[in-house]
Amino acid sequence: MTRLLLGLLTPLVVYAIITALHVVIPTRKTVGYVRDEATGLTACYRLNGKYVLVASVIIWFLLGYFHIVPFTWLYETRWLGLTGACLIGLAYSIYVVVSRPSTGKPFIADLWFGRAQDPQFRNGLIDAKVWFYMIGAVMLQLNVLSCAAYQILNIKPVNPGLVLACAMLTWFCFDYLIGEKVHLWTYDYVAERVGFKLGFGCLAFYPCFYAVALWFTATRPNPGHKLWFTVLCGLLYLVGWVFTRGANMQKYFFKVAPERKFLGMTPVAIGTGDRRVLVSGFWGLSRHINYMGEIIQGVAVALAVGYAGVWMVWLYPAYYIALLFSRQADDDKVCQAKYGATWDEYTANVKYRVIPFIY
Repeated sequence: MTRLLLGLLTPLVVYAIITALHVVIPTRKTVGYVRDEATGLTACYRLNGKYVLVASVIIWFLLGYFHIVPFTWLYETRWLGLTGACLIGLAYSIYVVVSRPSTGKPFIADLWFGRAQDPQFRNGLIDAKVWFYMIGAVMLQLNVLSCAAYQILNIKPVNPGLVLACAMLTWFCFDYLIGEKVHLWTYDYVAERVGFKLGFGCLAFYPCFYAVALWFTATRPNPGHKLWFTVLCGLLYLVGWVFTRGANMQKYFFKVAPERKFLGMTPVAIGTGDRRVLVSGFWGLSRHINYMGEIIQGVAVALAVGYAGVWMVWLYPAYYIALLFSRQADDDKVCQAKYGATWDEYTANVKYRVIPFIY
């Protein structure tokens, strides 16, 4: 019974520690892209996710090293932790919706999509979206470390592909929080509201489901794949990362310094004023080339663990395909409303939605 209760409460304790670290670690406020709906002023954010991530990993290591909490605790209690995270995600999603005025849509729509564009608390001390993505990334990293620890400490021979998959997801978490500022210009901050989709997604789905390939293979030994296969999986992940990070960085520099070259590429845009759209570099290949990169990364993780016949490892890339292809349609609608004729010209020049020469 004690183990059951502790397993259920683990996400709550971890989220509380992450939140405390976010509050106490000093950082300057960063001006973003989105304007506050009430004041019309550009929103500011406290971005210290990379420091919170490092501090959280150090705490995880020290708790394990001094035998206070086993390194493998999060993996061994993963189903209890998932249950606790789901309850937290559901409770917060309901709270953040019912505490805001209705948008005029049915309650179920407000619950799913949210009502507030960018809720902040305690005069900007905590921004909901920053907090969501920080919680998700840090908890995912801790889950990944626990999976790696279980494999290394308990399974012989160790599966190098699973260790590589853990390294890929670690890269994912650190890359996201090191580049935290860049994401202030992405669809999530620009267009999405805070409801069940975003709240539950970051508090429960993101930190657990992204590690699903590890959850179902951490107890399995080395499948015996050749070294070249493992290296190829790593290179495939790197290719996906280049498309994702490169596209997001190019967009970021175009927004903050429109004439600045990125990786030697001179920005070419159509439109005028703040209604200009990039048609060069990554954004000349497809309208959502960053989505393709994320899908490639998901496929690389699924392949790397070395058990392609275990269907559960494909849930992660399958989810990405379902999410990002539907988001592409929503994003296009938002861009059409914002850019009008300029967007029509852009789609005429850049015909592919996500995958160049295919879709």
